[in-house]
Amino acid sequence: MMQVVNPATGDVITTVAATTLAETDAAIERAATAFESWRAVAPADRARLLRRFAARVDAHLDELAALEVRNAGHTIGNARWEAGNVRDVLDYYAATPERLTGRQIPVPGGLDVTFHEPLGVVGIIVPWNFPMPIAAWGFAPALAAGNTVVLKPAELTPLTALRLAELARDAGLPDGVFTVLPGEGSVVGERFVTHESVRKICFTGSTATGTRIMAGCAAQVKRLTLELGGKSANLVFADADLEKAAATAPYAVFDNAGQDCCARSRILVQRTVYDRFLELLEPAVRAVRVEDPTRESAEMGPLISARQRETVASYVDGATVAFTGSCPDGPGFWYAPTVLLAGSPGDRHWREEVFGPVVSVLPFDDEADAVRLANDTEYGLSGSIWTRDVGRAIRVSRAVAAGNLSVNSHSSVRYWTPFGGMKRSGLGRELGPDAPLAFTETKNVFISTDQ
Repeated sequence: MMQVVNPATGDVITTVAATTLAETDAAIERAATAFESWRAVAPADRARLLRRFAARVDAHLDELAALEVRNAGHTIGNARWEAGNVRDVLDYYAATPERLTGRQIPVPGGLDVTFHEPLGVVGIIVPWNFPMPIAAWGFAPALAAGNTVVLKPAELTPLTALRLAELARDAGLPDGVFTVLPGEGSVVGERFVTHESVRKICFTGSTATGTRIMAGCAAQVKRLTLELGGKSANLVFADADLEKAAATAPYAVFDNAGQDCCARSRILVQRTVYDRFLELLEPAVRAVRVEDPTRESAEMGPLISARQRETVASYVDGATVAFTGSCPDGPGFWYAPTVLLAGSPGDRHWREEVFGPVVSVLPFDDEADAVRLANDTEYGLSGSIWTRDVGRAIRVSRAVAAGNLSVNSHSSVRYWTPFGGMKRSGLGRELGPDAPLAFTETKNVFISTDQ
């Protein structure tokens, strides 16, 4: 049995049975059997089932949000958005089955056409920081493309995934098409890697674990989508709207208590406005409302666990603290928003992914220096650029090695557009109109017309 803890109180709220190796094998085999009938479902009927699934999620938004607040410590506002995102992603990819078209390619002597064939069983391994949306980003396009799915939620946050599986059954998805298997990564996740019937894995988590999964999949040439770590840069140039850049910077890193691969946890500020930016940033950080995540006014909740809090604190110990916000005392895994001054790009808190409400600030001299410092990392997931100069915005956007960039904004994820990283931040892309193609193989068929 796995204990499920409320991060805001430290209390055990329930226990969940961990899936055994034998149970994992049985679930994968059921998914493999269900695949043959699921891929044969008429496109319009598969689309209708996905829309029905989305409607069931919509009818239970408040329930799902409340469950995520208790299980993951997310603020109620964020949790409502996350549940709504599951609904929206399902609705978006419900259009896929009737639009998954191939091509007719002009060739001599016959007709050449392509088909997008589903892969089979897809294994999805979900992290604890955004349990609902990241699950949907994998299972919605995979199901729409005709695959069956086995999904392993994180050990710490299994509750919403289990509820989504129930809603899928209520919507009429056949048995074995979408199965949630709570359990340990060394058992369930590892079996996804080694089982030959699992034809693709979607993994979101640490770069270290993703690297091991990638190595394990090599033996079977198993398909992979990896969304891994990040150490994203927030570049603030002297000509930017400094008031807006400073006011929004805390929410670009402290959202979800900084437990976000897209967190802009490195702020690079042009040296001529560095002091002024810090003056503006301090009241913005102190104003972040860190409180009981069930409150409508909450802007940041607790960290996921005591262990995570210890990890975050280890980055602050010995560092130069510019200023901090506040957080509740007493039970729960709370940590105050913290701003550190980087002495050099070699500082540990500047280089490594803290995965908590800690941001580092460093000055730069000019555009070339900003790009050099932004790219001086093994990661390349997301980032922001603040400038009023359109030419600079385009130049820097092209020069910074990151899969998702926003100008005068901190947006990273829209389900209509591709999402993924460069370098050690991952492999492949999720979301957007092309995501279902990542769950298919292109088959080419030539039909001779020669007599």
